[in-house]
Amino acid sequence: MTDEFDVIVIGAGPAGENAAAYAIAGSDRTAALVERELVGGECSYWACIPSKALLRPGHVLAAARAMPGVTADGLDVAAVLARRDSFTHRDDRGHDDCSQVDWAEDNRITVVRGHGRLAGERAVEVEGRTLRARHAVVLATGTTAAVPDVPGLRAALPWTSRDATAVTEIPGHIAIIGGGVVACEAATWLAALGARVTLLVRGRALLAGNEPFAGERVAAALTGTGRVEIRFGAQPERVHRPAAADTGEGRIHGGPVTVELGTGTVEADEILVAAGRAPHTGDLGLATVGLEPGYLAVDDHLTVAGVPGEWLYAVGDVNHRVALTHMGKYQARVAGDVIAARAERRPLDSARYTALADHDLAPQVVYTDPEVAAVGLTEAAARERGLTVSAVELDIAVAGSALARDDYAGHAKLVIDESTDTLVGATFVGPDVGEQLHAATIAVVGRVPLATLWHAVPAFPAVSEFWLRLLEARR
Repeated sequence: MTDEFDVIVIGAGPAGENAAAYAIAGSDRTAALVERELVGGECSYWACIPSKALLRPGHVLAAARAMPGVTADGLDVAAVLARRDSFTHRDDRGHDDCSQVDWAEDNRITVVRGHGRLAGERAVEVEGRTLRARHAVVLATGTTAAVPDVPGLRAALPWTSRDATAVTEIPGHIAIIGGGVVACEAATWLAALGARVTLLVRGRALLAGNEPFAGERVAAALTGTGRVEIRFGAQPERVHRPAAADTGEGRIHGGPVTVELGTGTVEADEILVAAGRAPHTGDLGLATVGLEPGYLAVDDHLTVAGVPGEWLYAVGDVNHRVALTHMGKYQARVAGDVIAARAERRPLDSARYTALADHDLAPQVVYTDPEVAAVGLTEAAARERGLTVSAVELDIAVAGSALARDDYAGHAKLVIDESTDTLVGATFVGPDVGEQLHAATIAVVGRVPLATLWHAVPAFPAVSEFWLRLLEARR
């Protein structure tokens, strides 16, 4: 087996896979994909894929119950978990990444198993073997769940997002530390699967980075299930779990757990920490190229700052630009194209070689019930940027939404740059509004004038007719 490749990528998640594929596409260049766990990464086995598989049945059930003439008794938990496992290729022996390995090999990418570390310029060490890159090394190692330094918390063996998405035992009562995307989505599916949930939120709102109405509507919907309690301003001070046990991923980790708060205590069968992520760079050999552990700063070609020679790149969560799978894949496509152009000595004067979308243009969907779909800037963030903006917002109440389900409740907001009469942000909350987001993304990224959007006529009777109502509200 050769030890020299044109491109070496450390981390075989979606970002790493895309970087390798784009860097060698249409050429005779070679690529190695180094992975210490599973090819496919966090997204495929413990994040985006399993979480959405767990969330969708609850959404479908809620929609069915809102439709007269449709009978919906409830969820078959075993069937929901089995469907999740079919997507993550999981059985009693664990996960199987053979299909992802086959994809890599079909695309002429060599998979190298083991922990990869930088070992100097264009060099990567994998379990004692040194690989060398002719053109580029790409770091795509992502992040890992952060556990706050609360006395007793680590000793309690809390769940992280991996346990929540790989759940095999549904706790009777689970306490979740956090109020962001992971916490809200996990609360949604665990409640739908029968758990009682207590959300311990340090701040005063859920989904604090979004427009305020988004978190308010999600909070109201969660508490409205009768299975979720939200405690705002709740800061865990100490955690007790005398009978903690490493029972395995997705299983209840021992006996009951008690969380001490400044305002009382919470007792639960399990505790889930959803309080942020930390970069997976502590054992990456960064010192061999003059870098410190932590998030890696990059330019808009995704080249790592502070390393001469334009050979080291970082894509995905590890560069801390936008921690979303689709944005990591986007960055990887840009980086792969840049690597290919530099290898072939082509100029980088095309827009495709510059990462622009992760500068205030990123779309995101939070798959709670209701969903939250947003792109670009909130009104507050736009004003902080110094923009002169106005906003229009209204409830989503059109023929299409009324036909979709009897209890349809949604809200939409556009943030408009007054100097250019273009959108700089949009937020939608409601059932299945994630499917409405790409139109807003195109309008924001393309800087489409509102006068032009008048001629983008929504089909009747589709839910998307609310776009017309938004434009009318500003007329």
